[in-house]
Amino acid sequence: MNDPVPFFSEILRLSGVAHLGPEPTGDPRLIGKRLGLLNGSSWITPFSTYFGRQYLPGVHLVNMGNEAIQLNFMQAHRNGQPCPPPENIERFVAYARDLVGLGKVHAVLITCSTMNRSYPQVAEALDPYGVPTVQIDIPMMERAVETGGRALVVATHGPTVASTQAQLTETAGRMGKTIRYDGITVEEAWDRLAVGDVLGHNQTLAQAITAELERGDYQSVVLAQLSMAAFLFSYPDPLASFGVPVLTSGQCGFERVRELLIQL
Repeated sequence: MNDPVPFFSEILRLSGVAHLGPEPTGDPRLIGKRLGLLNGSSWITPFSTYFGRQYLPGVHLVNMGNEAIQLNFMQAHRNGQPCPPPENIERFVAYARDLVGLGKVHAVLITCSTMNRSYPQVAEALDPYGVPTVQIDIPMMERAVETGGRALVVATHGPTVASTQAQLTETAGRMGKTIRYDGITVEEAWDRLAVGDVLGHNQTLAQAITAELERGDYQSVVLAQLSMAAFLFSYPDPLASFGVPVLTSGQCGFERVRELLIQL
């Protein structure tokens, strides 16, 4: 990096620094609210912050998450062990308690799809405090179920696949419905994102989605991970571009949190 000044300037404009007061601007109904963001790794924090700023203007965002969590569930997935590992879920419960006890947040959003298996335990742990927990994928899954027909579930990261598909099936059952779906994993998109090629990530996903839509009859596309919401940067109107809704947790999850925080 030749000039670090633009990089750090943009990061700080997005995230800000720790402060005790409310955000200076935003939706009056949201100013003064704090949201705990429970991330599966530290690198996802800019995604959480970006979509939080977009859909929750005025909310004080408090991020929690570290690389060790992701490394551990990646290793478990490679070894054929339960994913996420039980110790990851234990850490998420502890982190959630820290967000409430230390961060004084009004709600907690689990942003990691691989860690969506921790949702029941986190929600149970925070219930005595009266702090609601939202799992970022559930609103997206509900929208896919409501759309009906067959869904195409797209992931880029192997450890996420089983958790995402389980979440979709469970969500449909909770809604008293069934859903048909097929899943694909586009590892090339993950590899491109890993080296900072966001446009390449989006183009690779678009090509994969287009190919699958030509082969099968799908009424919706579900993008499994928060990082995949970067797809919206290149395709802000997926329905116009692909003929079916392309659902992202970056939109659906944060929209649900907005509704929740306005009511609190």
